[in-house]
Amino acid sequence: MTKDKILQVLAEVAETQEVLSQPDLALYELQILDSMKTVELIVAFGREFDVEISPAEFEREAWATPALLVADLERRMAS
Repeated sequence: MTKDKILQVLAEVAETQEVLSQPDLALYELQILDSMKTVELIVAFGREFDVEISPAEFEREAWATPALLVADLERRMAS
C-alpha cells in the first residue's frame, strides 16, 4: 500500500503516469525529475508520510528510478 501511495505522489509531482508502470525509469536522465521537482517531492513526501528529508542528506542516485525511490523512502520511514 505504501509503495502505491509513494508512486502516486511521484506521478503527481512528475506529471507522468509512466512512473507507475516502469519501476526502472531513469527519472533524472530522462528529465522527468529536476531540482525543482525534487524539492516538491521532498515537501510532498513530508506532508503525506510525515518523513523529514533534508536536501543536504538527499542523494540523487537513491532516487534515480521509481523502484529506488520507493526503497529509499520505505527505509527512511522504517528508521
